[in-house]
Amino acid sequence: MNTIKLTAEKITVETFKPYGQLITPSKDGKLYDEDDAQLNLQKGIPRFYIMRLDKKGRKFHAITRHSQCTQCLGSLEGKKWLMAVAPPCEGDIPEIDKIQAFEIPGNCFIKLEVGTWHAGPHFDHEIVDFYNLELSDTNEVDHYTYNFKQEQQLEFEIV
Repeated sequence: MNTIKLTAEKITVETFKPYGQLITPSKDGKLYDEDDAQLNLQKGIPRFYIMRLDKKGRKFHAITRHSQCTQCLGSLEGKKWLMAVAPPCEGDIPEIDKIQAFEIPGNCFIKLEVGTWHAGPHFDHEIVDFYNLELSDTNEVDHYTYNFKQEQQLEFEIV
C-alpha cells in the first residue's frame, strides 16, 4: 500500500473557502452577514450535539461526504485538531490532488459545504469532545464514504 503524506496548513478563511467556511469569534450584537455560517439544514431535523472521539492517529484511508446538508464541527476546551478535505465534485470519487489537510485551532469552528469530502477530525490528544451540527439522520441516510485502501491501495497521513 502507498502512503500519501499531507502537510497540514494553518486554516484561514481564504484557504478553506473551496471546502466551506471558517467561523471565528465575533462581538456580541454583530448583525448576521456572510461571515456567519451559511447553513443548509432544510432537508430534515437539525441535530446539534457533543461528539466524543478517541485518538485514532493521523492516518486515514476513507473519506466521507454528505450531499443533503452542511455540517459544522468545532472542538471544545480550546484543543487544536486536524481535518483533511476535498472539494465537492460531480462523481463518486474525490480528486486525490485536491485533498488538503488543515490545522484548526480550538477557538473557532468549520462549516463544511454540502458535498465536501472530509476525513477526521484527527488530533494528538487522547480524547477530544467536538460540537457537531448536522441533520438528525445524516449518519443513516446521507453518509457516502469512498475507501482509498480498498479501491486504490492508498492511505493518507497528515503531517
